[in-house]
Amino acid sequence: MKTSITKTTTAWNTINWAKVQRVVFKLQKRIYQASLSGQNAKARKLQKLLVKSYYAKLLAIRRVTQDNQGKKTSGIDGVKSITPKQRLELAQNLNKYQKAKPLRRKWIPKPNGEERPLGIPTINDRVRQALVKSALEPQWEARFEGESYGFRPGRSAHDAMSRVFHSIKQGEYYILDADISKCFDQINHDYLLSKIDCPSIIKAQIRQWLKAGVMDNGIFEATEAGTPQGGVISPLLANIALDGMIRLIEHKFPKKKYRVQALVIRYADDFIVVSPQLEIIQQCMIEIEEWLKPIGLELKPAKTRICHTLREIEINGEINLLRFPSDVFWLE
Repeated sequence: MKTSITKTTTAWNTINWAKVQRVVFKLQKRIYQASLSGQNAKARKLQKLLVKSYYAKLLAIRRVTQDNQGKKTSGIDGVKSITPKQRLELAQNLNKYQKAKPLRRKWIPKPNGEERPLGIPTINDRVRQALVKSALEPQWEARFEGESYGFRPGRSAHDAMSRVFHSIKQGEYYILDADISKCFDQINHDYLLSKIDCPSIIKAQIRQWLKAGVMDNGIFEATEAGTPQGGVISPLLANIALDGMIRLIEHKFPKKKYRVQALVIRYADDFIVVSPQLEIIQQCMIEIEEWLKPIGLELKPAKTRICHTLREIEINGEINLLRFPSDVFWLE
């Protein structure tokens, strides 16, 4: 694709970003349509075009170095920002092979006193991740389950809460309110990579990021599992790993006379199952726990419970009632 941007001389602030976004979106739309129609070979071909596109590289650099909230966060190289000239130079060098650098470990305090680990890639690796994400995301948006809401373009926690409300506003239901324990840290790499259908050069790059390791206070730790929070592509990879859970329940408990037996609504690593029958809820929990095992995941007992929308019920010695919306997990 010819470009009116002269790679070596054009100043960063004169780039026509509206045109850049328009061209990239057009190619992403073609990837989406190819994936939606089952033309997987065509989708892979278009993905290769996208990651080689100069426009896509520029947009990835802008999103990481200007638009992203964490744009001033450094990786292990200590670099927090790059100049416009360095951005243009990076755009020219993105297709050159470069081994992924280890992540910088950063600990974030949680309200319950625990700490959540982040793994911060270098700016260079974040840009490469943003570029690959721009090629993978439209392919998977054509495949993702409709009741998955977290970390997806055009969807939000508000949409998920609205869906929950509409699913329980008429009648009374049992609810499985569940949390997947250490989801980002425990995803099985081989399982995840086996699900990703993309050009081999892209998959090899993803494998590098997964295996890059972490530097924590000067000590290197290998990463044998997980897709660490802090990476640009990590939320998408987590959604790919978890895709299929909703279809599992739909298959096990199909509609009967147009009535849903079990409805799953997922927001990232949290989800609820809604059903009019307690026995179905309990069976769903068993099915999901078994489904999670090959992914290397399990439910977190302390944040997983069965409750009812209208009355208190006792399960395993605990009395539970869903108090919507204050009890909905994604408000925490």
